[in-house]
Amino acid sequence: MFAELHQLSHHHAWRRQLEMLLESAGEGIYGIDLRGRCIFINSAGAQMLGYTPDEVLGRNMHYLIHHSHADAALMPVHDCRIFRAFQEGRGTRVDDEVLWRRDGSAFAAEYASYPIRDSEQGDKVVGAVVTFSDITERKRTEAALQAAHDELERRVARRTAELQATSERLRASHLALQRLSAHLNQVREEELRHIARDIHDDLGASLTALQLEMNWLRGQLAAPALQAKLDGMLEIAGTAMGAVRRILNDLRPGVLDHLGLWAALEALLTDFQQRSGLGCHFDCPPEIEQCRLGREAEIALYRIVQEVLTNISRHAQARHVQLRARAEGDSLLLAVRDDGRGMQAPAQPTSFGLLGMQERARALGGSLDIDSTPGGGTTVRVQLRGVFA
Repeated sequence: MFAELHQLSHHHAWRRQLEMLLESAGEGIYGIDLRGRCIFINSAGAQMLGYTPDEVLGRNMHYLIHHSHADAALMPVHDCRIFRAFQEGRGTRVDDEVLWRRDGSAFAAEYASYPIRDSEQGDKVVGAVVTFSDITERKRTEAALQAAHDELERRVARRTAELQATSERLRASHLALQRLSAHLNQVREEELRHIARDIHDDLGASLTALQLEMNWLRGQLAAPALQAKLDGMLEIAGTAMGAVRRILNDLRPGVLDHLGLWAALEALLTDFQQRSGLGCHFDCPPEIEQCRLGREAEIALYRIVQEVLTNISRHAQARHVQLRARAEGDSLLLAVRDDGRGMQAPAQPTSFGLLGMQERARALGGSLDIDSTPGGGTTVRVQLRGVFA
């Protein structure tokens, strides 16, 4: 008898401890039997649902709190994930459904269901224990975060579209400027050609005629003093004729039109060597000399080399200059190197001379690079792709 009383006392104490654990839990906790009826519920769970624990005990929990979807559409019991889980003897965790309160309002809920097994009946499932909590605030926060994220995505997309549109406008503007630059270079070359032709036809012809007349006049004079005076005048006329030839060659070298780029570059380098006193070397293989690039391309390359030589004479303080042409795959590479004082090569050219050379190369579909360091000389490279396709 005393043993039975001790067992009952022990059972009562253990049950009291379980009740204390249930009541101290912050989440709602309830248990159901195989028919879905509530066999226990803690105060937190009953209060969350708007009931007292006594009002919930014995009632079917599905029809009481889980009878409808979030849109109020009826949820059949066989669709209830809690019911299916413990019928199948497994656990489940859900955070995308709602539970219903006594007053007919719903709240976003996170719940987990785990089967209750009776070890004395061979681990048979006899019910389930369900824990649930109100996650309305969490869902509201997640919705706000998602809305903020969506708004940010829209702003980013809108800003990206604006930047792309701006980039397209800048690209179109850049292409237009490149076409304008190419057109201006073409117009400039045509104007220089016309000026050179006019100088050759008018001033050159006049100076030639003047030289012929003075030569004739010198033969008619016997006085030594007058002959000496005419010799001086003939020398001045010869100097003027040489200046005219040099100006004509700078404006539009005839050898470029008649013999092509490579002969023109060789003549340009020879003339530069005579005028500057620098040692110049031209390296052009025979297979390159046979290559013709077309009138516009040859004029552009000639002007680039001409500008490079002008910069060398003004700034480089060099002693030697090398002009080299070679083939690299399908590309033509033209390089001008000096052994002068060099410079800190800019990432982007700023002077009009360098900008002009770069734009001429781009107009041909090529590129221009400057390799230079202070004290290490300067190399200007022009690369045209697809020349030897």
